[in-house]
Amino acid sequence: MASLFGALSIAVRSLYAQEGALDTTANNISNANTPGYSRELPILTEAPPLDTGQISIGNGVEFDGVQSVRDNILELRIDQETQQQNQLQSYVNSMNQVQSLFNETQSAGLSDALNNFFNSFQQLADNPTDIPTRQGVISAGQDLAAVFQQTGQQLSNIQQGIDQQVGQTVNEINSDTTQLATLNEQISCLQDSSEQAGMLQDQQYTLLNNLSQLVDVAVTQTNNGGLTVTTSNGVPLVAGGQGFALSTETNPSTGFQDIFSQGSDVTSSFTGGQLAGLLQARDQSIPSVLSNLDNLAAGIINAVNAQSQQGYDLNGAQGVNFFQPVVQPTPGSNAGAASHMAVAITDPSLIAASSSLIGYGTTGLSLTAGTTITAGDTLTISQNGNTHTTANTLTTVGALMSDINTWGQQYGISAYLVGGNLQIQGSAAGGTMTVTPGGNFTTDVGALTPGTQGDNGNALALANLQNQAVVNGETPTDFYSGLVSTVGNDVETATDEQESVGLVLTQLKNQRSDTSGVSLDEEAANLIQYQRAYEAAAEVVAAINELTNDVLQEV
Repeated sequence: MASLFGALSIAVRSLYAQEGALDTTANNISNANTPGYSRELPILTEAPPLDTGQISIGNGVEFDGVQSVRDNILELRIDQETQQQNQLQSYVNSMNQVQSLFNETQSAGLSDALNNFFNSFQQLADNPTDIPTRQGVISAGQDLAAVFQQTGQQLSNIQQGIDQQVGQTVNEINSDTTQLATLNEQISCLQDSSEQAGMLQDQQYTLLNNLSQLVDVAVTQTNNGGLTVTTSNGVPLVAGGQGFALSTETNPSTGFQDIFSQGSDVTSSFTGGQLAGLLQARDQSIPSVLSNLDNLAAGIINAVNAQSQQGYDLNGAQGVNFFQPVVQPTPGSNAGAASHMAVAITDPSLIAASSSLIGYGTTGLSLTAGTTITAGDTLTISQNGNTHTTANTLTTVGALMSDINTWGQQYGISAYLVGGNLQIQGSAAGGTMTVTPGGNFTTDVGALTPGTQGDNGNALALANLQNQAVVNGETPTDFYSGLVSTVGNDVETATDEQESVGLVLTQLKNQRSDTSGVSLDEEAANLIQYQRAYEAAAEVVAAINELTNDVLQEV
């Protein structure tokens, strides 16, 4: 009788075991498409045998729970590649915004503004006294300043947008670490073989993968199934049931958020994940672009202003600054030069197109060669150390011009009439020229005023700045081309690396799917296997029940 009951016990235990295996298989099938789910295996073990004297009798099977199929080393590799992938992705996304600012295909970029500005000086050299042409120079300068201002402001706006993303990312990290700490506590209270523990571990590794997308992580598994998580540089994030929140504070010198952990500034310690890519763009790449843009603006401003001061305006006055001078916030720093670039003059006559005061002339008169002057009227002309005073016996403008030309031909100095006005042209070699009237000259002919029509020396010099090394040893065009090339190369390199990491990550995820994913074909086979075992155990129960009834009827 005891052996029948023993057999019945073995059969019933088998029913429970096969039922557990069927439940596990059904759970796998139902979660075949659940993200983050790891396939579970039923743990079936042989029950301890019964010792009856010298004979050990098998005692059937026991269902000891379920076990999630997971390759921890593979999960670690996936997390590492995920960190790098998301760092590159966030960096590329940020820098693509920067690259779009230097898209010259729309004919409205900085390169065109630079060319138009220097070309306007070339046009002025062709017609240095033309007021509309001079106004065109001012307009081209204002357009150039506007492009610099706009580009600098847009770069700052991109930085500020990234800074907001930094704060949001820190909040997401804190949310994930808090949930991980809670899961650590829950898992530590459960047996490793429980189905609930497997479910919580799936959630744990899903959260860890999410965290890897945000920040670089280093993971250590504890004996009770919990995870200790730090960054690769040791910043604590999770330890057991405790999460260590990150915080942000605005840096007064930059205006951007620095990241703190337990009171220490850890902004520069992140090496992976979305946060590292954002910080790289915000704190390294964009400041470098801004610095180069400011240096370009400062180089142009300083060179144009210096050359402008070397010339003379339409009124014969010494040239003034064309642009507002650069104000350095600290010695050697041109920060803000681009965003504050502005044209300093509004009166087109103030543009210093002349290279020097090499001529004098009357205006508003109607002189001829026969116009009489009083004997004793003289002019004293001086240029480059050469001085001459006309004879005091001359009585006509024609005689006066002849006297000047006879002496001045050896020095390139000449006198002539243009539109009824007397003009005295100095040497084309330059050098300041002075003409001092004597006698009644100003009464008979009219005062001479400095300023030679047609002198374009300084306008040419200003136009030629485009081909001179005025920005860190390079021409403005070459320096700007290098800036654009650097931004493009950085984005291209990061994009190529992102694609390479993406291929590796895809392969690793495929391996994880092969290891931890649910195969419906395999589960269908298991379902049939456990079903047949369950049916067989049920047959055993039915047979023992029939035998037991027969025995009871015999009694």
